[in-house]
Amino acid sequence: MNAISEISEMAEAHQAVAFQFTITPEGIDLQLSHEALRQVYISGLRSWKKKFIRMKNSFITGVYPASPSSWLFVVIAILATMYTRSDPSMGLIAKIQEHLPVSQSLSVQCQTVVSAVLFSTLLWLSLIFTMRLCLKQLLSYHRWMFEQHGKMSNTTKVWVALVRIFSGRQPLLYSYQGSLPNLPVPAIKDTLKRYLESVRPLMSASEFERMTKLATQFESTLGNRLQWYLKLKALWATNYVSDWWEEYIYLRGRSPIMVNSNYYGMDFLYVTPTPIQAARAGNTLHAFLLYRRKLNREELKPSRVPGTVIPLCAAQCERMFNTTRIPGEETDTVQHWQDSDYVAVYHRGRYFRLWLYKGGKMLSPREIELQIQKILDDPSPPSPGEEKLGALTAGDRVPWARTRKQFFSSGVNKRSLDCIEKAAFFVTLDDDEHGMMGDDPAASLDRYAKSLLHGKCYDRWFDKSFSVVVYKNGKNGLNAEHSWADAPVVAHLWEYVLATDSFQLGYNEEGHCKGDVDPNLPQPQRLTWDIPPECREQVSQSLAVAQALADDVDFHVFSFRDFGKGRIKKCRISPDAFIQLALQLAYYRERGMFCLTYEASMTRLFREGRTETVRSCTNESCAFVKALEGGEDTELCRRLLRLAAEKHQYLYRMAMTGSGIDRHLFCLYVVSKYLGVESPFLKEVLSEPWRLSTSQTPVQQVELFDLVNHPEYISCGGGFGPVADDGYGVSYIIVGENMINFHISCKYSCTQTDSHKFGAQIRQALLDLLALISPDQRDPARGSKTQAKKDL
Repeated sequence: MNAISEISEMAEAHQAVAFQFTITPEGIDLQLSHEALRQVYISGLRSWKKKFIRMKNSFITGVYPASPSSWLFVVIAILATMYTRSDPSMGLIAKIQEHLPVSQSLSVQCQTVVSAVLFSTLLWLSLIFTMRLCLKQLLSYHRWMFEQHGKMSNTTKVWVALVRIFSGRQPLLYSYQGSLPNLPVPAIKDTLKRYLESVRPLMSASEFERMTKLATQFESTLGNRLQWYLKLKALWATNYVSDWWEEYIYLRGRSPIMVNSNYYGMDFLYVTPTPIQAARAGNTLHAFLLYRRKLNREELKPSRVPGTVIPLCAAQCERMFNTTRIPGEETDTVQHWQDSDYVAVYHRGRYFRLWLYKGGKMLSPREIELQIQKILDDPSPPSPGEEKLGALTAGDRVPWARTRKQFFSSGVNKRSLDCIEKAAFFVTLDDDEHGMMGDDPAASLDRYAKSLLHGKCYDRWFDKSFSVVVYKNGKNGLNAEHSWADAPVVAHLWEYVLATDSFQLGYNEEGHCKGDVDPNLPQPQRLTWDIPPECREQVSQSLAVAQALADDVDFHVFSFRDFGKGRIKKCRISPDAFIQLALQLAYYRERGMFCLTYEASMTRLFREGRTETVRSCTNESCAFVKALEGGEDTELCRRLLRLAAEKHQYLYRMAMTGSGIDRHLFCLYVVSKYLGVESPFLKEVLSEPWRLSTSQTPVQQVELFDLVNHPEYISCGGGFGPVADDGYGVSYIIVGENMINFHISCKYSCTQTDSHKFGAQIRQALLDLLALISPDQRDPARGSKTQAKKDL
């Protein structure tokens, strides 16, 4: 095997050189390879083009909200004013002229023009700085979010007009970054007050009294000292939370990232565009490359708060491609490379490098399909230890870090590992078939979710920013690593890929990709390994850890089609608040108690913002659930339902605008650790388990999908593993007007949780809430079912 590896390496090195030479009696015989030199030239040209585009975009973004052409307008305006014998600079142009270097070649008139141009440039830069400062101040205004829906105050109307004026025209993806406000540090008194209010329904009177004393003691002693350091960081850093959040919540975690951290996204629910695995891979990979090209050129439109002109931070997009999480003994790191023109592919225990460009040109979908088919047809077996190597990324982090350092720091193993880690992304060609199919489509969806979440525990590379999975029957999906970005960023990418694959690229009548084929494409390159027995033993140990974790995951995915957001909004209630209240009702019915509930919210209104927690279990939601379950009067229950929904909306808005609870307390805790001081209050707060962890996956690019004419092209959304051993993870996506998809996870090892039973409770809770609040008083639940059938 070693001899074969050496021969393979020598052949690879031989092909890499652009010239060969032989020493003869007549001298040195130099043989240039014109094709190799041509490829070197094209590769360099492509690299310089990308550098030029990046430089151009950096300049355009740097002068935003002004445009580069506005400089010329200012220069011409100043010169024209000067020719009318007036001085718009109030003597500054003359001052600049006095300090210009003396030159015999420049006439007095030329010196005046140069001085005017310099003054115009300084004036232009000052205007840019002023406009950016104004826009930053405007984007710091958040009262609009708390106004009643459909009733905009005059102040907000003026504010919207000013934002439009100062936002400029045709912004690039990162144009708003310099104008986004910094995340504010809430007052410690306010955070403690909101925290105590959030835990009141979960504690007895004596427990709450004890916690109140701890909070008061913390505020009067250690709290203000920690807050001072936090404010100092907020003045110095772009975002006082995000770097610590990435490091301590994600990168310093030593347990497996599979299931515990990584999450997944599913294909269309009812449609598989082609049953041919290689063809689906061809279109999917090409769509990813199209998105990456738009990303590199900053041609993607900046994300905004839905229905508004308010931009969201795009910083997380920067590490989407060519990124890998590198294991370390104490902490992992996120490594990002500027570019990569290939992907790493896994099939039947073998790893391949698949080039996606030739001569600086992106391969067509048909060409990628043929290259994928070559991998599928390759009969070669895995080398010893290769098949289950990916299990190292699925197990505990410390053994993987040590194994990587010991066995993958030199030689053929380092070259092959580098190939995977530096790839644009990772691709798995799975031999299984998945999707909604067979005699039991509900169970098949559950298996599909588990496959995307953890697979066989060795056939995904969980460290990559994301891994694309293409199944034998043409179904696909993706598994994403969490440290570099949050789900909405990956969801935006996935929406584009699904829409581009089906509606733009398409397939021919036989189900194959469209496009021309270059017959001289290089073969996909098989990666070679030399895995010693000691390394194989560690692979087996990591696989055992990962397999035990995967086998314990109980997953249930279902589509709720009795009604959707259209029916809920007719009742004048927020769909998200409605679903969160249904989750509270379902949990109470199953467990007979309430629990600390996590709902993910975003803070991307601020620069480098990520997430914040909405504590969905409130005094108001508990009062409503108790009243409903206690058989109280219908009108009282309706009133309590609306109060609970309004409170949830208020908390969600507070979280979005930087006035959440948990990120502030988390950062105070980090500061206390740096200072080496103990806080009983913070220690207890951060040890509280989230037994109900929830997240909504919003559809961000509605314009890409036509659910009226093509209702079958519905995304099923994505999901994640349970956060607590005795809790649930619930992800949901509101699709169109008439459907809500749920992804529920828990652990088999906990006898108190069952994903299918909880799913049934959620379904019934949704029906009961609509029956309570629906304007149709005859039989709301039945009416909703009838309407849903008509709509579908």
